[in-house]
Formats: sequence, structure tokens, C-alpha cells
Amino acid sequence: MNELIVAKTAGYCFGVTRAVRTACEAAKAHGTVYSLGELIHNSEAVEELRSKGVIPVNSPEEAQGCIVIRSHGVPRAACERIEKLGLECVDATCPYVARIHAIVDENSRESDVLVVGDRNHPEVIGITGFANGEVRVVSSTEEIEALANSDKIFGAKSLIVVAQTTFDMCKWTDLQKNIKKHYTNTKIFDTICRATYDRQHEAEELSKQCDAVIIVGGAHSSNTRKLADICAKHCTALFAENAEQLVSRHKDVIKRLLSSSNDVKIGITAGASTPAYIIKEVHRTMSEIIKDEAVDAEFMAALDQMERVRVYTGQRVKATVVAVNKTEAVVDIGTKHSGYIPAEELTADPSVSPEDAVKVGDVIDCVVTKINDAEGFVYLSKKQVDAQAGMEKIVKAKEENSTVEGTVTAVVKGGVIVTSKDGARVFVPASQSGVPRNGKLEDILKKEVGFKVIEVNEGRGRVVGSIKAAEREANDAVKAKFWEELEVGKKFVGEVKSMESYGVFVDLGGVDGMVHLTELTWNRVKHPKEVVNIGDKLEVTVKSYDPEKKRVSLTAKKPEDNPWTKFMNEFAVGDVIKVQVVSITPFGAFAQIIPGVDGLIHISQIALERVTNVAQVLSVGQIVEAKITEIDEEKSRVSLSIKALLEGGSDDADDDADEAPAEE
Repeated sequence: MNELIVAKTAGYCFGVTRAVRTACEAAKAHGTVYSLGELIHNSEAVEELRSKGVIPVNSPEEAQGCIVIRSHGVPRAACERIEKLGLECVDATCPYVARIHAIVDENSRESDVLVVGDRNHPEVIGITGFANGEVRVVSSTEEIEALANSDKIFGAKSLIVVAQTTFDMCKWTDLQKNIKKHYTNTKIFDTICRATYDRQHEAEELSKQCDAVIIVGGAHSSNTRKLADICAKHCTALFAENAEQLVSRHKDVIKRLLSSSNDVKIGITAGASTPAYIIKEVHRTMSEIIKDEAVDAEFMAALDQMERVRVYTGQRVKATVVAVNKTEAVVDIGTKHSGYIPAEELTADPSVSPEDAVKVGDVIDCVVTKINDAEGFVYLSKKQVDAQAGMEKIVKAKEENSTVEGTVTAVVKGGVIVTSKDGARVFVPASQSGVPRNGKLEDILKKEVGFKVIEVNEGRGRVVGSIKAAEREANDAVKAKFWEELEVGKKFVGEVKSMESYGVFVDLGGVDGMVHLTELTWNRVKHPKEVVNIGDKLEVTVKSYDPEKKRVSLTAKKPEDNPWTKFMNEFAVGDVIKVQVVSITPFGAFAQIIPGVDGLIHISQIALERVTNVAQVLSVGQIVEAKITEIDEEKSRVSLSIKALLEGGSDDADDDADEAPAEE
């Protein structure tokens, strides 16, 4: 017989119950109050509180009259801003969280503080805001190891350690051992909420005896996600915010479970921020499903009908586009209401018009933002759904360190906004934009870019990215591939990036190679600028390379242009030719036969009489007639003689003449 088991600890914890009651009482007294951030991490509960006059804001400056500090608490600086603004403050901080604030405040003047938890969670942000000295946040043994190895000063004198109240108890136990290994003078405070421990322990025991456990709670709730992680170790874990989402996301899994056996056990637990009525709704829905072991189509149809009739703020619905104009899209959501999606709620990209964002006939996911039953219309937002989906992908991208594609949609103070292809808005600081310091951020506006996610704060919907990090990774990948595929003889067309007296450096596509002066041309030149300019495209061939030293030697010489080949085809020993003296040495003079081929006129072959100073007889630039007396094809050397053409002259060098060294 199938069985449904509900955890005793499911639902609001003491701190959340206290915060909700406190906020509602304040709203009743003032008409409207403002909570600094969403009071709890549950979208339906937030909307219900909004209807009662509890409006979430992102900063104290957005509030008027009375502001409520939520159960997560806030940094001391936020309290000081509230006081400075003259707002009436209702502090609904959970007493367990307030205790951590006091511990950190009292002990951080003489000790460094280590907080174990999610650094982007509002509770942890609030805790760190009470530190009077150095404070660090870790969430894994790897982060502790990295901290201990990179920062030898932190915690060296003394250290206090506290944990986020909703942190995983098993991980907390393991982390304490690791912390003690690295920090000897340490005082650890046990700050995990007892209710959290009980909830996690019961979830683990429940998951061990069930085929599946349904975890009910908000997508951004840290403690709810931890419950899902715990249950997933032992059975199928089904995460859902409410009954409708449970069926829409997991009905196929539930159907398979119930059809696999007549004795299926399904558990239900919920995060600390999940209202009781949502848990009851999930329980009621699952009770109806379990009654019919076949999960018949009649029940599913009834549920579908219920979804079509019921509409409430915050509800996620399927909408069919029936008309589009310049200001909005008109949609059918399957109820008696007329649905409208304003242009600004269709997409996060302000440059995209409604006609470009959707087409008639498109079926899209939306969330209800406003209802007017009297006039029979609802307003919806596609952008919010896209942003949520985009945020999920952003979180995954950070975990996997993958590159996300997007478009730069705005230039703002301190950086740019990049909108991912999934609709998530990401702030990229100017220092991470890839634009040089003296460059303009406007140059990348509306350009498609890749970026790495370097910071995510799901609670605040804040994402920070780095275009520079993505570019660096892409460049590293290009370089790695370059070295893998490099081989002697491979040809490239590269750009001359820089020039020295001894040669030029050519960009081969992320890696620079050097062309020595002697490898630029077959002709004799004194400086690379005689052949190329910076920015020129140059066809080069790999001569040699060293992967360890990251060096590549190149040549721009083409074998078919080798002047020695032309010389051998046109000249022979005995030919009398006119040559131009190009250099003077103590042992003779070099004369150009054709561009790229010089011959040596040995000092003994300059005149009939003995010559002791070549410069007294020949000068650079002088054109003389000489005879080719020898060709050394193997060494590419030519010997010339002026003496052989003089009356009584000879091809042979004087017996006492110094032997000329090889041509450089």
C-alpha cells in the first residue's frame, strides 16, 4: 500500500515565524512597512506579505516611515544607515542570528573571524558586517586549505569560528577538524540552529526509508536546497515551490514511482521559509494522486482545470501570444482574463521591440504580476521567468567555470551591463571588461561577448562577471592548441607586432615568433625596417621551436626566391662580370654579383703588385670587372679575381697570402 509521510519539522522555524508575525503586526499598525530584502526566501509568501502591506526593498533609502529587518539580519552599517535616515526600525532578526552578531562583535577586536557558510547569503553578509577586524568566509575544506596556504598572517595570533545557522551539520563537523589542523589558537562557537539540525537529521532519516522525498520551498532558500542535497543521497529528491510546480515538474517521475510498485513511500519535508498552507496544498495534491494507483488522466485533467481557473500574483503560467504591438503583447493564459505583457516585461534587453521578442502563436512562460478581477485582466512578466532561468544557468556556469555568452547592453557607473542569452543581467566592472584603461567602455556597447561568472548573490539577484577572464581562457586555449599542432615547416601569415635591430616579432595567432634579420630576405640588409614595417602581413615558415621556453624561430625566405639558384643557372667559372664592392675587409673585398650573392676578391687577386691595404685600392660602391675563378656550390661561395684580367695576371693566390675566412 502506498504511503505518504510528512516530516514533523517541515515549515516555518521559530525565527521565520517570529519575523512574519512581527512584520505583519508592524504593517497593521503603520499601514505599510518595508522589509530590507525579502522577509523570507519564498516567492508566494513574499507576495502574500506584500498584500498585507509588507513591501521588500533593496536599500534603506527606498523605504519610508518604518523599515523591518528580516530574520537573516543585516550588517551593522545597514543599521547605522537606517538610523541616519530617521526611519523607525522594527528588528525581526532571528535571536540565533543576533547571538552570532554579538559573538563576532565582542571577540573580533583581538581575534580574526572565520565564518563558515555561503558568502553570498544575506545572513553571512550580516555576520561579517559585525567584525571589527579581519574576517574571512569559507564553505569547504578546499577553501580552508587555500586560505591557510595563501594567507599566513590571518588567524596566526588567534581565531574565532562561527557558522551560518542553516549550514549543513555533517559538513560543519568535518570542517571543524580541518580548521583545527591549520589554526592552533582557535575558539569555535556552535552556532548552527537546533531547528536546522533537527530538520536536516529528520530529512536524512526520512529519505532513507522512502522511495522519494518532496522538498517544498523557495528556489533561493539556502536551507531548503541543503535539505534537497541531503535527501538526494538516499532517494529521489523532488524540489518544488508549490503543488502546481510539483505536478508540472515531477508528474512523470511520480507516475513512474507509483506504477513500479504497490508499496511506494513518499516523504514530504519543507524549508524553514515555507508557509504551512503550501505544505498542506502539496500534501493534499499528493494524497489525491496516491488514492489512484494508476495516476489516472481524470485527476490530471482536474488539476489542469484548477490551474486554468485559479490565478494569483506570483503564479507561473503558460501564455499563448495572440497579438503584438509596439507597447505590449496580448496573451491567452487559459482563463477568463485578458493577459497583457508590457514591453519592458518581455525582455531584459531595452533595444529589443515586442515584435522582435515574441510572435503570434508563441507559447511562453510568464509570471502573474497584477490582477484586476473586476475588469477581467492580468498583467504578466516574461522577463522575470527568463531572469530566473538565466540565474539558474548563471549559478551552474559559476560552479562549472564555464563561459557564458551575452551582449553588452548598457554602460553604467564603474563598468558595463551584459545581458546573457538567457536574460540574466550581469555587472562587469571596468577592470574586468577587457577594455584598456585609456579606452572607452562605449566601444564594446551592443557587442556580443563571452564572460566568466566571478560572483553570484542569488538573494539580491546580483551577478558579477569578467570578460577579461573569458578572453584570457580563450587565449590560453588558442596557445595550447597552437603548441600541439606546431611543426617545423608549417607556414603562417602573421602580423609584424614589434621590431628590433636583430629581427622582428610576428603574431602567429596568440603566440609570437621571431624572424631574425638574416631570415627576413635573401638580400643583405642592415636593419629590418629596410624590408618590413610594424603592422605588415608577413608570410613565414617555422624553422625551429622550443615549447618549454615558448620560442618559435621563423624564416620569411622562400626557397624559390633563393638568389644562389639563379646564380648557378646563369653563371660559371671563367665568366667575366661587372660587380659592385659592398664591403672591405683586411683580407680582401666582397662584391655583389647579383642581389643576394656576393663574391670574394681576395687581397692577392686585386692587382699585379702586392697590396697591403685593400681600402687604398678599392672602395665600397665601386664597380669593377672581375673573373669568376671558383664556385663552391656546397658552401655557396664564389671567388673573384681582378688580377686575372690584367696582362700577366694569374687566377692563383700568392703563396704567402693569408687565407681568407669564410663569409659571415
